Amino acid sequence: MKRTLHLFLLSSALSLPLCVHGQTISLSKEDITTFSAQWKGERFPDGRPKVPDDLLNRMKNVSLEEAWSVLRGDGYHNQFAGDWQIIHPGQVMVGRALTVQYMPKRPDVESKIVEKGKKDGRIGGMNSWPIDMLTPGDLYVADAFGKMEWGTLIGDNLGNSIYAKSRNGVVFDGSVRDLEGLSEIEGFNAFVRGFHPSYIQEMMVTGINVPIRIGPAVVMPGDVVLAKKGGVLFVPAHLAEKVVQTAEIVALRDDFGHQRLKEGKYTAGQIDTRWTKEIEDDFTKWLDQNPNKLRMSRAEVDRLLKTRTW
Repeated sequence: MKRTLHLFLLSSALSLPLCVHGQTISLSKEDITTFSAQWKGERFPDGRPKVPDDLLNRMKNVSLEEAWSVLRGDGYHNQFAGDWQIIHPGQVMVGRALTVQYMPKRPDVESKIVEKGKKDGRIGGMNSWPIDMLTPGDLYVADAFGKMEWGTLIGDNLGNSIYAKSRNGVVFDGSVRDLEGLSEIEGFNAFVRGFHPSYIQEMMVTGINVPIRIGPAVVMPGDVVLAKKGGVLFVPAHLAEKVVQTAEIVALRDDFGHQRLKEGKYTAGQIDTRWTKEIEDDFTKWLDQNPNKLRMSRAEVDRLLKTRTW
């Protein structure tokens, strides 16, 4: 039997034994599949849910408030983290989470991890290991326990590598260096706790593709990350479609309401409250007349309207 190094990951909700599988310290494919069992779609070879690119693109138009409300309605109360320093505040970031946990350095533990990394052909410092695993659409999410000085996980060299592999950026509960260089990487963005000129010291990677905590939020491998100026929301993969479709229904109803208000057909009081049957019927007819506005099938729209709680 292949020898493994057992570590332990502590989170706010559970304690999980972790093993060095292949080239990473991670949950096994079977473990990740078990924790994300409600996801029924395609998966990456490592077991992470592979939410379709189309949904990721549509998620960019979802507001944090709309997504947050859907998650709250399904019992997910710990998915939002705020108070970020952002390289490009106006640039939305959406991607599939590749999670990484850092801890303060402990020599006896670190030496075993480094030893295993060398045997597996790992190159460079530990903070570069997750970068080698990134694929297009991934978003590198790291719990660096809020460390600022000597806690800079990347500079502009690693930033360029991250964008080349993922076409995306990072969310770090920690810091980065080389702000000027990072800001020049077209398409790249970073949500971090701050910026510091120091380099990474006294830190070690203790988990890749494991459950992590980012502020008050719990993040699982494969979660859809919605990062906007107002904060970062981590959407469980199985709820990504519901979040997107609900937001698109809300947008349709807003378009309809604005049009009818401009036409003077209804008052603001009628539109800005729960609609009467007359208005709902009018909205249904409006949908029939504007099929080009729908991003989903009409059957899906009708189903969502019947089951909505707002």
